This record gives sequence, structure tokens and C-alpha cells, in this order.
Amino acid sequence: MRAIFYDSQGPARDVLRFGELPRPRVGAGEVLVRVHVSAVNPSDVKNRTGFTGPMRYARIVPHQDGAGVVEAVGAGVTPERIGERVWIYEAQTGRAAGTAAEYVAVPARNAVPLPEAVSFEVGATLGVPAMTAHRCLFADGGLEGRRVLVHGGAGAVGTAAIQLATWNGAEVVATVRRAEQVDAARRAGAESVLVTGSMDTANLRTALGGRGADRIVDVALNENLDVDLAALADGGVISAYATASPTDEVCVPMVRAMVANAAVRFVYVYTVPAQGKAAAVADIGDCLRDGGLRPRIGLVVPLERTVDAHLAVEAGAAAGRVLIRVADDQADE
Repeated sequence: MRAIFYDSQGPARDVLRFGELPRPRVGAGEVLVRVHVSAVNPSDVKNRTGFTGPMRYARIVPHQDGAGVVEAVGAGVTPERIGERVWIYEAQTGRAAGTAAEYVAVPARNAVPLPEAVSFEVGATLGVPAMTAHRCLFADGGLEGRRVLVHGGAGAVGTAAIQLATWNGAEVVATVRRAEQVDAARRAGAESVLVTGSMDTANLRTALGGRGADRIVDVALNENLDVDLAALADGGVISAYATASPTDEVCVPMVRAMVANAAVRFVYVYTVPAQGKAAAVADIGDCLRDGGLRPRIGLVVPLERTVDAHLAVEAGAAAGRVLIRVADDQADE
């Protein structure tokens, strides 16, 4: 099968290779998926560069997320799943091989039925961003009638957070870094969008209806902490899911946080408890069927150009998700 792989960590142009690898065998409790579309996430880049630690396998086929069709099943999995359209999450978690290949074997629960009306491209965007957003939003209860602040509202997680929160009945305010990103956050469903450089506590609090945010989804906690505490409603939760450096530390001003009865939650999607992942899968499926998840696609390249896709993610050069078209024949879309 055609695949992308690397045998050492480093820059994309130096280590990513395109070639032929044996088709994976499907084990007990697994399904074999013919991959149509693979997605590149920042965590895939960080794994390749060594940001998240050394390689755990001698050779890695990258990428956690994707979408395709179940071609075979292992022992203990119903044969009725053969031919099923699916979206895939955490394909390369605890395994050497992810979705940057024509075939991938994953635990059956990690291949989730994809509604017929939803494209493989959309399916491939769901895993890391939507499941991260779900944990940030719902780990502390439902959102009906609540106010949510989403930093980085034009990003992959930010867009998913806006759409999931709106779908669940929340009022959403978003921030973006650049004026040209305002429209993307508004199209995702944010009622108000503020540009970070022009943001102050007064206009942010006004946008949040005067009483503050019950949930804050934060992509840059150190940068935003002062604003977050000022914008937080009493008893609100700040959920942080990203960092610029593996050695970053956060210093929380105790008195301000205590007065606000604040909670700070740290979210790393790969270690979310099983029940949290199951809840995310269920809600993402419902939101998809309701038309509530509408990710932006910024760049689609063929498998042999995966290096370009990694470089685009590293540079933040694509206005939307970066995808790899793996299957040559997309007729059954």
C-alpha cells in the first residue's frame, strides 16, 4: 500500500518519506479501514518534530484522524460493519501506524459511523479538534442558556467549540488574532467576535452580557489568563488545551481565582477518560446529523505531497483544515 512514514524525528522535508508498506493486519476487536482522507493536526507535527517526546516505534505512519470505508473486521467485531463509512480518531495513539496510508487498522470503537450526507473530508476533520472542544465545553455539564468565550475562534478547535456550544444552546463570544479572521468565527456561529489586540475587559464583559462567561475555551492560557479571570462568571471554568512550549508553566493569582470561585481545567484529548470520549463521539454524531458541525477546509493535497501539508500546518498558512486525499477514487462520496 502507498503510505507516508518516518524513521526518525525532524523537519518534514528531511524525515517524511513516501513509499510502499505492507497492508496492516486486522487484529481482534479491530477494523481495517481503507482511508479516503487523512487530516494533519498540530499534534501530528509535534510528534514528528519530537515536541511531545521521543519516538516510541522504529517507524511511524503519522496522523491520528481520517475517514474512509471499513474493508475487513477482526475477531469479535460484527461483519455487518464491512462497507460502513466511518470517521477515525486516535489512529496512531498507542500504535505505530496512523491514517497517512491507504489502509489503517484501529480498534472498532475508534472508527465511528459517518452519516451518508457527510463527506469524507468533513469526517476527517472531526477527531482531535472536535473531541478536544467537546471536553473543554462539556466536562463540567451542559451549556443550555450559558455563555461561552472561545479564544482562537478561527482555529480548528475554536471553530468546533463555537459550533458545539451553539448547538447545545449556549451564547458564544469568540476572540481572534487578526481582523481577517472575524468573519470565520462569525460564520461558525459566534454572536460577537473581538480581535485580541483591540480587546479590553470592559467590551469583552459587555459582549458576554455583563455577567461573564460560564466556560472559557483557551488556546493560550498564559497570554489570556488576566483577561479570562476578568471575564469569568462566578463559578466558571477555564479550559486550556494547548501550549507553545513543553516547559510552559502557569501562575494563577490565587485571590482573584478564589473570589471568582474559578476552576482551571487542562485538556489533553489523548488522555481523556473513556467515558468522556464516548460522550464526545455521541454528541459529535448528533451535531453532525443536525448540521451543526461545518469545519472549514483550507488545503487538500494528494498523499505524495504530505510534506507540503505539514509545512502548511506549521506555518499556519491554510485558512482552515489541512487534509490529505489518500484514495484515488472518490466516486463513492
